[in-house]
Amino acid sequence: MSSEVKKLIHKYMPDSPMSRFGKIFTDSTEFMSIDYSDVMKLGNEHFLVLKNEQERRFGLVDPKYWVKRVKHLESGQSQILKLAFYETFPMHIGPFEIKCYRSPRKEARILDLVKGDMRFMQGYSKDDTAGNNVRVLDIIRGKRLDVVVDDIPVDHKTYFHEYFPDILEKFINACEAISFLHSHDEKHGDIRRDHLWVESGTGAYRWIDFDYAFELYENPFALDIFGLKSILVYLVGKANLTMQTLLELRTENSILNTLNAGDYSVVIGNRVVNVKKIYNYIPNSLNNILMHLSSSSSVFYESVDEILVDMNKSLKEIRSL
Repeated sequence: MSSEVKKLIHKYMPDSPMSRFGKIFTDSTEFMSIDYSDVMKLGNEHFLVLKNEQERRFGLVDPKYWVKRVKHLESGQSQILKLAFYETFPMHIGPFEIKCYRSPRKEARILDLVKGDMRFMQGYSKDDTAGNNVRVLDIIRGKRLDVVVDDIPVDHKTYFHEYFPDILEKFINACEAISFLHSHDEKHGDIRRDHLWVESGTGAYRWIDFDYAFELYENPFALDIFGLKSILVYLVGKANLTMQTLLELRTENSILNTLNAGDYSVVIGNRVVNVKKIYNYIPNSLNNILMHLSSSSSVFYESVDEILVDMNKSLKEIRSL
């Protein structure tokens, strides 16, 4: 089999320095067996596997063996293959437990829906010979939004007045993209700040990873809404404002002593969402949006469009300061 791979490499990549040639796979069911120098064949297309992608969260590196960085041999383009991987797990929001699961075909539907809409990652899907849905994704060159925000080398007050208005405006556009999904009865399913990327060159905000789904019949879009609000809290605070973070920022004890249980997130209990208590120059119109995520709130947003109305009003106020 390696001789077939060798012929493919020499045909499409004659200057390649590769000395190891793997196997050709047409069935991706055993995705952990597919590794560097192997070729995944989908129809008449061939994808040379270069490495497994990794996810970095909480200071840890977690290999994603079902996500492969590849070279599309026919075009020479670097791409990502997401192979079919199924898992089910519970998510807790306050007292509620929500069943979440991966759905490759749900992600494939969204890729078709958002084709040409550069607010989202782009790609297409094909089935392998075993019927597994494989998504072929274009690579977004850029950085995660939270990394971009964290790297802005200024104090919070300067950040809020000089950088945040433009960030909020672009985030509003990203929220409109999620509203577009909802209007077509689709949900992102895994809205986190590391799933919103800032594209190099264009500065565009682009959503990635749509394969999570969840069962929540009372409001099928609730997790997406919670995710958007959690990102907004991060953007306003320029950090996850936990007690540890506040101590590292040398926040005055007179401020810390005012915090109570109602100032923290109902989703992630150690994160402060009443950011105005920390930075008193934040306008009420913005802080009120954040407080919808607090454990003390009895009213929650029912749709992304409701958040958009309040964010647009607040943006006008912030730009007039």
